[in-house]
Amino acid sequence: MSDTPDHRTPYDAFVAFLRERTGREFSSYDDVWRYSVDELPGFWRALWDHFELDRLAARPLADGDAAVLADPVMPGARWFPDVRLNYADAVLAHCDRDGDAIVGLDEDGNRTAIAWRELPGLVAAVAAALSEAGIGEGDVVAAYLPDIPEAVIAFLATASLGAIWSGCGQDYAPEGAAGRLAQLRPRALFTCAGYRFNGKDVDKRADSAELAGLLDDLVLHIQVSAPDSASAPDSASAPEPRRRDWSDVVADTSRTPAPVKVAADHPLWVLFSSGTTGRPKGIVHGHTGVLVEHLKQAALHAGLGPDSVFFWHTALSWMMWNFQAAGLLTGSRIVTYSGSPLYPDADRLWQIVADEGVTYFGTSPGQLNASRKAGLVPGRDHDLSALTTLGSTGSTLPGDLFDWVYQNVAADLPISSISGGTDIVSAFAGGSTGVPVVAGELPVRHLGVALASWSPDARPLIGEVGELVVTAPMPSMPIGFWDDDDHARYRAAYFDHTWERPLTEPVWRHGDWVTVTDRGSLVIHGRSDATLNRHGIRMGSADIYEVVEGVDEIAEAFVLGVDGPDGAYWMPMFVTLVDGAELTDELTARVAGEVRTRLSPRHVPDEIVVAPGIPHTRTGKKLEVPITGILAGRDNVNIDPRAVDDASLIDWYREQGTAHRW
Repeated sequence: MSDTPDHRTPYDAFVAFLRERTGREFSSYDDVWRYSVDELPGFWRALWDHFELDRLAARPLADGDAAVLADPVMPGARWFPDVRLNYADAVLAHCDRDGDAIVGLDEDGNRTAIAWRELPGLVAAVAAALSEAGIGEGDVVAAYLPDIPEAVIAFLATASLGAIWSGCGQDYAPEGAAGRLAQLRPRALFTCAGYRFNGKDVDKRADSAELAGLLDDLVLHIQVSAPDSASAPDSASAPEPRRRDWSDVVADTSRTPAPVKVAADHPLWVLFSSGTTGRPKGIVHGHTGVLVEHLKQAALHAGLGPDSVFFWHTALSWMMWNFQAAGLLTGSRIVTYSGSPLYPDADRLWQIVADEGVTYFGTSPGQLNASRKAGLVPGRDHDLSALTTLGSTGSTLPGDLFDWVYQNVAADLPISSISGGTDIVSAFAGGSTGVPVVAGELPVRHLGVALASWSPDARPLIGEVGELVVTAPMPSMPIGFWDDDDHARYRAAYFDHTWERPLTEPVWRHGDWVTVTDRGSLVIHGRSDATLNRHGIRMGSADIYEVVEGVDEIAEAFVLGVDGPDGAYWMPMFVTLVDGAELTDELTARVAGEVRTRLSPRHVPDEIVVAPGIPHTRTGKKLEVPITGILAGRDNVNIDPRAVDDASLIDWYREQGTAHRW
């Protein structure tokens, strides 16, 4: 990146670069955003040059817009068609500096630090083990691991060979993990002997061996031993591929990495959709598209750089793990954590933030709400002086949690609530350095993201709720789905929506309700396929959750709109309560009153029911659409229990639907 020590943030440095290059003033963030979406090739070339990516490529980027974006029509836009580089090179470029690159923590407080200068030897050693097993460009390498430093090293080694990475957290049972990974026919598998969660040791050796037995093309199984666990895995009952222990693989770190230069659209990794109601979709992203998007996101929007410490509480099954690794692209130190965010109590992650001097802390509304319900005051009880940004995703961050952060963490802490997804392995919108934040809103559409809110007749809306669409391609949009050679499933997922008027070119419809304000900020209202349409008035579930989950006694809410016979409509709300609370008549009336006065009298739930739990995907999204179908008695709803955090809840909700009388 350009050497600009006089500029306050990476974003400031980039804007100065743009001013010099274009001769434009760019007096506001909106000016930069407008340029970035109106002149896509110019913007992405500027980013390429600012971060000096020619030094990573096999040859310099050619002149002309077509060298950046050869075909702008979605799906199938062709980005950087003649570029050959490797994502791993961009990380390893920082390895001549002092300090730690990766810090790994577990629930017991054990700490592992990988220095920048150690990283090349470790990556090269793991790459050599894969290569010696015959694994190379285009082969798939799978991981069944917790969030530990070894996972990051294994990913970089895989990418360096031009092999394709795919990870799954060890909270999945072997059959659930195989439902994803077996589609890819991986040739190598990384597993861990176990980890600690909620104060208990979780032994995963037998599960790892079982998973390996379900992957028919496997030739190599590398096992990482958990702290204080037996180093030798149990013997498998069935023949297995060659097993190696991680400590043996990395015993010799004298090699030098030699990443293979691959085409821009060569697969870097495969991520999976939640797969709750069908076969999980393998979403494939390419090396160069991810590299430029993640550099933009990590440096320009998150403000990460060589002095940053980046910690996002995540897991390998969630795209935020992939984005956390992107911190390394900026020279930041990243922090991994394999444990419960709420053990021994809700203060655990705040303790990590303080102990590690975290500058950017990424979490979820659930963790922040748990902190509030526990009465925590992290800003008083910890030294959080290093913290410069709080990130949140997984679901919409309600306005009252912004207020809680300002009152209990830091009054002037920038909060970046982001919205994006596995589909683009990034964010469409969220916070950005130097942009003011309004509670309950996402401050900006991110650079290079032509996001709009559309009416049913494909008309752009300002200040009204509409469908979230992206009208121009992004480099990190999927290069395709796995085993979808004709791209039929890819088109169906994002582009086959029927609008009330014909379009001249396809647009990406993401499936969220969004309001774009006249200030350019956004409010996300929830999934458009889970809309609450009461008496002809639409409302997103996220709006209701913001109000109801702000009630002290309510731990979590789950509201559904169920169509019945002859136009009937049932809108129940299921809740879980904080410890010691009861659903009294007074609490029921208070919750209904909050919805009535703060939102809409038309969206007061028909009944409030205490539930044994709220079902989520394993990345924390509430299962509104499939549970609505179950409550409606539809026969075609088939939820995969392996993709749900607590599959035992499904039968309970089915009983609620059966018991309801229209």
